[in-house]
Amino acid sequence: MDREEKKKTDSVPQDRPVHRRPRRPEGGTARRAEGSTAKKREGGTSDRRTEGSAARKQEGAATARRTEGSAARKPDGAAPTRRTEGSTPRRPEGAATVRRSDKSTLRRPENGSMQREKSTSGKRKPSAAAEELRKNSQGNSQRKGQGGSHQPARGSSKKKQQKRARFNIISSVVLVAAVCVFVFSLYQLVAMLVPYYSGGKIYDEIKDIAITADENGEGFKVDFDALLKENSDTVAWIRFEEPEIINYPVVKSADNADYLTKTFTANDNKLGAIFMDYRNSNDFSDRNTFIYGHHLNVGGEMFSELLEYESESFCKEHPNFYIYTPDGKVRTYTVFSAGVVKDTADNYKIDYASDADFEEYLKLCQDSSNYTVDDVELNAQSQIVSLSTCTNVRDDERFLVQGVLTATD
Repeated sequence: MDREEKKKTDSVPQDRPVHRRPRRPEGGTARRAEGSTAKKREGGTSDRRTEGSAARKQEGAATARRTEGSAARKPDGAAPTRRTEGSTPRRPEGAATVRRSDKSTLRRPENGSMQREKSTSGKRKPSAAAEELRKNSQGNSQRKGQGGSHQPARGSSKKKQQKRARFNIISSVVLVAAVCVFVFSLYQLVAMLVPYYSGGKIYDEIKDIAITADENGEGFKVDFDALLKENSDTVAWIRFEEPEIINYPVVKSADNADYLTKTFTANDNKLGAIFMDYRNSNDFSDRNTFIYGHHLNVGGEMFSELLEYESESFCKEHPNFYIYTPDGKVRTYTVFSAGVVKDTADNYKIDYASDADFEEYLKLCQDSSNYTVDDVELNAQSQIVSLSTCTNVRDDERFLVQGVLTATD
């Protein structure tokens, strides 16, 4: 076939079969619509879908508008769209509603739309448990307001007041006791200090009327006439260069107890006086003369500073002390022994049967000393003075310093 014939053949329309949708008999649409309506009446997909939409929204108005719009767009008797035909298969009646009820509390209002329960103020309605808790709180508040719960409070308040009252009483008692202890301690302190002060003042006055010396202590002289006028028991005066506080008159009575509690002027005072043993001679002619004095905890008066001789170095620096007598003589004694002994020790032996006995006694004193003094000569003809005081450590102990006569002026 040539080209021209082919063109003619192509230009001639071909009889092709036309596929047309067969006509539906009248009433078909109506039946289909009825079938769809029947399905909706059975509580099928449309109601459940509408309920699901209402559950996802807070207000049911949107669902109602959507339902109304859909109804307006669909003419009466119109066939449902393919989407409606291909909707999801039916579910058991009420299944979706139950599942959504698990997540939120829903109620069906009278208009048929699903809404969340809200209070009249627009806020969420509290749960039943919260509402019950609130009611219980209100009930408790009302019962407190009626005065029922104030009784325990008053009882607790009374207990607190009673405890506070007891505490105040105890505090007052403790305060009074503390004040009493303080007053008693103050009294004891005053009672202890006043004798020291008054006794020291007495001896200062005695020194003023009896002692003559220059500023350096040179030319030291004792006015025994003035001393004997004040106290006829005066037998001597004792003086140390150091400790210089030991600078007192020496008295002697009929026993060794009289001047333990009396001063040189015979006034009652715990300082007492420096006194000679009543068994000794007044002129220091005995082999061993004992002189006693107190060791005081306060002030350092009397023989308190005698304990400086516990130190060997102190003894080497100040080895001498001096005894002045009414006959005008000045006796110089050099320390050869110093140490702590018992008050019942043989160091307090005053009588000796022989020269050998006395020499043995001197050896005993040297052995009981804290240190040995080598440059001092001791023999049967030696005359010594023993100075005794308390240690204030033990009642049965004494500190004994002994010097041998080395010069007489």
